[in-house]
Parts: sequence; C-alpha cells; structure tokens
Amino acid sequence: MSKYVILCESGSDVSPELAERYNITIVPMHVNFGEETRDDGKFPVTDVFDYYKSTGVLPKTSASNVADFEKAFDELHEKYPESRILYLAYSSVTTCTYQSAVIAGEGRDYITYVDTKGVSAGQCLIVLSVARYLEKHPDVELPELLEVIDDYIKRGRMGFFPGDLDYLRAGGRVSNAAYLGARLLSLNPLIIIDDGRLVADKKYRGSMEKVSSKLVYDFTERFDFDKELIIFVFSPGLSDKIKANADAIAKELGFKEILWVQTGCVVGTHGGPGAFGVIGFSKA
Repeated sequence: MSKYVILCESGSDVSPELAERYNITIVPMHVNFGEETRDDGKFPVTDVFDYYKSTGVLPKTSASNVADFEKAFDELHEKYPESRILYLAYSSVTTCTYQSAVIAGEGRDYITYVDTKGVSAGQCLIVLSVARYLEKHPDVELPELLEVIDDYIKRGRMGFFPGDLDYLRAGGRVSNAAYLGARLLSLNPLIIIDDGRLVADKKYRGSMEKVSSKLVYDFTERFDFDKELIIFVFSPGLSDKIKANADAIAKELGFKEILWVQTGCVVGTHGGPGAFGVIGFSKA
C-alpha cells in the first residue's frame, strides 16, 4: 500500500488517463449555466462555447466546496486508511478551493495541503511530477517529499495565449478598450503564472499559427527549460497545424517527452476555443 494518495481539483486538467495511471483523485470544480450547475469534467468543454455562442452569456465558474472535499477525504481514507492524503491544490490566490479543503479537513490529521500556485496544465505539471517521483521513491518521508514539491513549484513555468479575447472581455478580465485595441492590431496577449497569479506579459502580433511557434522558442529559452518534459496546453478549436508545428519545434529543441493537455471547462470558460500554452520546468 502506498504511503501517499494524491488529490487535486478538476481545474488541474489532469486527464482521466493520467488520473487512472497514477491513482490521482479529482475533486470537481463547477460551472454555472444560468440556474444549472454542472461538475467540471463531467461534460465536454464545447458545451461552454456553444452556450456562449447561443446566449451571449458566459457561464460562470465556481470552486470546489467543503462538501466536495469532505466526500473525497472520507472516501479516500476509507479506501486507504494507512495512507496520507496529499492535496496538491489549484492556486489559492485565484479560487477558494484551498480554503474549502482546509475547512473540510478539520480534525483529519492524515491530510497534507500544498498550494501548487498553478492552474490548468501548470498544476498538472506539478501533480504529474509528484506522482512520478512517488513511483520511484515510494518510501520517501514527508519532510523530504515536501522539499521536492517546493522545488517543483518554484521551477514550474506556464505561459499561454487565450483563444478568443471575447471570453476575457465577457468575463470582465479585459476592458473594452484593450479588447478593441488588441483586435485592431492583431495582438495576442501572453498570460503567465507569477506566484500563483495570472499576469499579462508581453504581446505578440500576428496569427495564432505564427505566434504559437514563436512562443515555444521564446518561452523555453527565456526560462531555460529542462529538456526532460514539455507540456502544451490547448482548448478545442486549436488547429492541427499549430499542434504539429509545436511538436516539431519541441523535438528540434531536444525535449525528451512532449505531453498535450486539453483544458477543461473551468479554464475553457476563461480562455475560449483555440487557446494554446507552453509549460515546463526551468533548470534553476
């Protein structure tokens, strides 16, 4: 029996295949379509795009709540009573899921809480790396494991282009003036994760096909990526040609493993269709 079992939110965009492979439990975040609330991961992200297209109203996302975590904690502890639950959380400055988990965990001394300061595939990078580390070091003691995780968090890097600025504007994350300016000048704002926060970085001019290729070169060089693994994140609507170009560049740059992660409904609600991003570890 493993000393640890991993838990994270659906906003990590850990695929069902990865979750099954590494025995990762996923707690749902939620998406609200008017009066209807659905669990993220239980329906296709294209439902979000279709709803916005037909109604002009952007669905709203909501955090995993206390009851979600109580259910997950109880089920995991019953199944693995001798194991420590390792909760690798979605960035706590962007949502209250971490706080909900802490409240749900009161009186449960078998839970360790870690803020990954990541979202979407940035969080997935941390979760996957920890799962792989535990496979190689199943008997690692908790203090040493936490040092390893802290190193992963400090070296994790994520940058992405939203697929459609309409979604950022509709969600109140970009002003009308900035939206119109970006549209007129064919600008693609790069969003990076900085200490858990989503921050606007430099702007790239041109088509998504052009700027996505440039981003792979720029971002991996800027942060001196470790060549063991690169993750590309995308939302439905990204062209196969862009994906093929990104794969070819990653191979040219010498990356040993290339992993594609599709955004779920929480991230898709903010980024829209056709989003693209680059994730990996800096060497130092």
